[in-house]
Amino acid sequence: METQQDHVIRLLEALASPVRLDIYRLLVEHEPDGLVAGDIAVRLDIPGNSISFHLKTLQYAGLVSGHREGRYQRYRACLLAVEGLIAYLTDNCCGHRPELCASSAAPGDEFSFSCRQSRAK
Repeated sequence: METQQDHVIRLLEALASPVRLDIYRLLVEHEPDGLVAGDIAVRLDIPGNSISFHLKTLQYAGLVSGHREGRYQRYRACLLAVEGLIAYLTDNCCGHRPELCASSAAPGDEFSFSCRQSRAK
């Protein structure tokens, strides 16, 4: 039986690939309609013979869902998976005092890769 930690590791492993991270972000951008595999490959300049491998990996991790539309497979980002990942990673934020570590970033702000110390004293 898979533990919650096992599932989180599977999500992080899937997103650790630059190609898969690009695919996921592209699919988020195209929610709620999603994209067919060929469109993803063209938009990201990914060889057609490797796109299905990356999409299957994302599907296995639960980050992407796919369904058949005639001859094509349409893929969509599973936003709840990443929301769950963030919730898991921040579950014990600031000793269960989330008001101390609430994000100050607004939509559209540049993402910072550096860790800032809490402003609350």
